[in-house]
Amino acid sequence: MPDKHLSTQFDSELTSVSSQVMELGGLVESQIQRAIFALSHFSTEAAQEVTHNEVRVNAMEIEIDRDLSSIIARRQPTARDLRLLIAISKTTANLERVGDEAEKIARMVRSIIESGAPRSLPSQELRYAADLASGLLNKALDAFARLDVNAALSILKEDDLIDREFDGFVRKLITYMMEDPRTISASLDLLFLAKAIERIGDHAKNIAEFIIYVVKGEDVRHSTIDQVEQAIK
Repeated sequence: MPDKHLSTQFDSELTSVSSQVMELGGLVESQIQRAIFALSHFSTEAAQEVTHNEVRVNAMEIEIDRDLSSIIARRQPTARDLRLLIAISKTTANLERVGDEAEKIARMVRSIIESGAPRSLPSQELRYAADLASGLLNKALDAFARLDVNAALSILKEDDLIDREFDGFVRKLITYMMEDPRTISASLDLLFLAKAIERIGDHAKNIAEFIIYVVKGEDVRHSTIDQVEQAIK
């Protein structure tokens, strides 16, 4: 991922910590998939597996942060090198939060199962949004590994699809609750679950913004798509 540096050791350290981020990303992606499997199959076992692995996600975040602090203290990087290390730190934090969202999905699934909620609720319809969010995170990690600003721009545009899916699902859940008040409790669980999926897309978007920051030195957070396109030209 990083460019060649004058210090071979520095280059090696950057490569190592970048590899750790990719490993964390792979673990978090696996967490999302298991959480969605738990939802699709009403699997308590899969939900518990996600909760168990959350400990590993948190430990990896701490380890990466420790390595980053050591590199910055010893190497005192400047310019693009410093931006890269900052972006790695922020990406790590976003990946840990994605792990939190996956664990939240698992908890909601267990709550739905334990409540004996009717399986007629539209839980399966969340699969499409979840696949979108998982795919977006995968693209963000790939783009980060290559520092590809054009791929980053594409990710920012795709995030709108997940937002629209969330809005449509909320409207459907409101209809279910109005038609049958007995579904309110389980519907609220599904609502929080849908929000967790939307947040995964938001974190993928954040990672895409960090890519542009590293490569172009431009902070495009809270910018419109047109502004981002101008920044990467």
